[in-house]
Amino acid sequence: MKIAVVGAAGRMGQMLVRRIAATEGMSLAGASESPNSNAIGRDAGEVAGLEPCGVKITGDSAAAIAAANTVIDFTVPAATVAHARIAAEKGVAMVIGTTGLDPAQTALIHEAATKVPIMWAANMALGVNILLALVEKTASMLDPSYDIEVLEMHHRHKIDAPSGTALALGRAAAAGRQVKLEDVWRKSRDGHTGARPSGEIGFATLRGGEEVGVHTVMFAAAGERLELSHRSFSRETYAAGAIRAAQWLAGKRPGLYGMKDVLGL
Repeated sequence: MKIAVVGAAGRMGQMLVRRIAATEGMSLAGASESPNSNAIGRDAGEVAGLEPCGVKITGDSAAAIAAANTVIDFTVPAATVAHARIAAEKGVAMVIGTTGLDPAQTALIHEAATKVPIMWAANMALGVNILLALVEKTASMLDPSYDIEVLEMHHRHKIDAPSGTALALGRAAAAGRQVKLEDVWRKSRDGHTGARPSGEIGFATLRGGEEVGVHTVMFAAAGERLELSHRSFSRETYAAGAIRAAQWLAGKRPGLYGMKDVLGL
């Protein structure tokens, strides 16, 4: 498989380049960065701490994507939308790990998926996707006297909040209760908020240091509290999931897929 990595000089990009190099039957075919990056013109393998691989990082994402069968994108919303449009035009499958897209940007991803297969997930770690299934099941078993709170912490550089994974966990809980998350969520609390409404799904966001990712879903009742938690210690888990998704996408029909599809959950 020929893979392109956009955002190749970033932390996830470098991890993906290393993972591709270690995966049998897979090769790096293209690598791109924003045009003002100081990595432009450098060998992607060297930037990732490997031996030179012969693929230079370019500021032309269209050229990088066109050289591949599949492109992997862990960048930022505006860039991801642009890359999805290019992938659709070039007939290149896409794996997306970007979070924080607004409804208009999300609609554009759905549009691109009518032309090429796209696997889009807020989190590609196996444990997180099992957690999503457990949260949905638990929420379906507990009545509304159990208040649901989603707590997440990430590194100081993360730009969206709550995290995409936290929102996905909230949606899993809402699905278990057969409600729409947007109708019951509380993304923040400040000042005199009054008593907590029954059925609300709350979010708490922490940022600091170099924390890769911590997520806990609490089901709190008058006499007990159940917590389901996951902690990532390395971005390697996300890279491994992305590579697995890229392999799974081979030969798939156009459409928007998730890690549930990849993992058969």
